[in-house]
Amino acid sequence: MQQNDFTIRVMTRQDLELALEWAAAEGWNPGWHDADSFLLADPRGFLVGLVGDEPVATISVVRYGETFGFLGLYIVQPGYRGQGYGLQIWNAGLAHLHGRTIGLDGVVAQQENYRKSGFVLAYRNCRYEGIGGGQIPEDSAIVPLASLSLDQIHQYDSPLFPDIRTEFLQGWIRQPRGTALGILRSRSLAGYGVLRACRVGYKIGPLFADSPELAERLLLAFKARVPEGVPCFLDAPTINTAAVELMDRHHMRAVFETARMYQGEIPSTPLHRVFGVTTFELG
Repeated sequence: MQQNDFTIRVMTRQDLELALEWAAAEGWNPGWHDADSFLLADPRGFLVGLVGDEPVATISVVRYGETFGFLGLYIVQPGYRGQGYGLQIWNAGLAHLHGRTIGLDGVVAQQENYRKSGFVLAYRNCRYEGIGGGQIPEDSAIVPLASLSLDQIHQYDSPLFPDIRTEFLQGWIRQPRGTALGILRSRSLAGYGVLRACRVGYKIGPLFADSPELAERLLLAFKARVPEGVPCFLDAPTINTAAVELMDRHHMRAVFETARMYQGEIPSTPLHRVFGVTTFELG
């Protein structure tokens, strides 16, 4: 893909690390070990645009299963904005996801541009910030997620995400400096979440649970595993009022907002069970 001196290609691992550094500079606070899990999701789902040999634009367009894709990491370096490079890599990304329902979490400044490409608002996600610390709760229902079979985890995750993400989840729940926990009810998985180390503090994502009470128990278990006084974050869909109430109850304040938008059919996700999305970059 080439126009004049601008070329677009699939990212290398090094390119993806650079894209995540750009995301950190934008204030998006990616995890320190996100790259490995991201590449497991779709190794060809990350594009970089170059002027000569210099990377100037990025986009992630990850394909899940046969029907769904998610777009993120859409960044043009400040000195190269307004020159058409963003539109070119955007169009290349959409071509990679052709024929699928596509989701994204749009920052406020870009939401009108996304509408022009056929994306419609489904709901809003809000990043909440709190403080870690406290004693780890004695809760026999909370278990390491690794103690459960992958089949159990995937069976629980399947209704909560629009398509299969088996490879991604295998990496996501086992990443370095991460903690993945499940909560059981009648010996069956009734919720799970992942805590991971980020450029600033820690993020919880996803946080899925069958009830607000179970989500709260998981939240407290994760916050207690964050070092005392260190920030922790969770990205919650504000359409789930129980999630917002949970954030308020534990004094987590809203610091950042995105619009979850879709091109194509909006997935019928049971959002009352989604207390925290996995990641703004990959859905």
